[in-house]
Amino acid sequence: MTPRLAPEARAIGRSLRLYYPPGRAARLDAFHRRFLSPGDLAFDIGAHVGDRTASFRRLGARVVAVEPQPRLARLLRLLFGRDPGVARVAALVGAAEGEAVLRLNTANPTVASASPAFLAAAEGAPGWEGQRWDAALSLPVTTLDALAAAHGRPDFVKIDVEGYEAEALAGLSFAPRALSFEFTTIQRAVAEAALRRLAALGYRAFNACLGEGMAFAHPLPLDAAAMSGWIAALPAEANSGDVYASLEPGRIMA
Repeated sequence: MTPRLAPEARAIGRSLRLYYPPGRAARLDAFHRRFLSPGDLAFDIGAHVGDRTASFRRLGARVVAVEPQPRLARLLRLLFGRDPGVARVAALVGAAEGEAVLRLNTANPTVASASPAFLAAAEGAPGWEGQRWDAALSLPVTTLDALAAAHGRPDFVKIDVEGYEAEALAGLSFAPRALSFEFTTIQRAVAEAALRRLAALGYRAFNACLGEGMAFAHPLPLDAAAMSGWIAALPAEANSGDVYASLEPGRIMA
């Protein structure tokens, strides 16, 4: 008889199947190649099951993979523990160093969050039915500045932290060549705050991808105000996506 897996293990298995399907690696690499070259440094903030970290490594970049969930941190150790090009950090990333509470969704580890406002926004929202945050951990918080001081200034930063994106960007005092952050239609104000922070850091060119698609929504980059307006006008069914910001507009043209 095949032993039954614990719910957490089954959930991680679903994530592995979702983020490592046949053919996706090549698409990820083709998309990320505009941002990274061999020898560059990338930060993967909210590394989850490591599909983006794996893509960055295939492109020859060094990676700092940050993942606070203990089970996922163990998975990343299994996947990348022998790779000297990957530094693993088990912490949250926020505005200041310290400690914060991470709310866990054991049935869906993709949506663990340190933002109480995110959990409140998801309650009863279309597309979020049935999500339940049923555990909590108090964890250390680091900042993007602290990670840069420890590992070097990154060339590209990917941030996917379920409603904590603006908090993470508040701990960044310099502008990497390019970065991305996730947004959701249940928390558009978080995207607006993140865009304001990036504009203050000097970014003037933005584009976006919807869902897990790796195609830009706009043929030419937008400024921060136009990107904020575009997100505000999206239907709730759009659900989520990623905003990309670059100091070099040519990198984020469709």
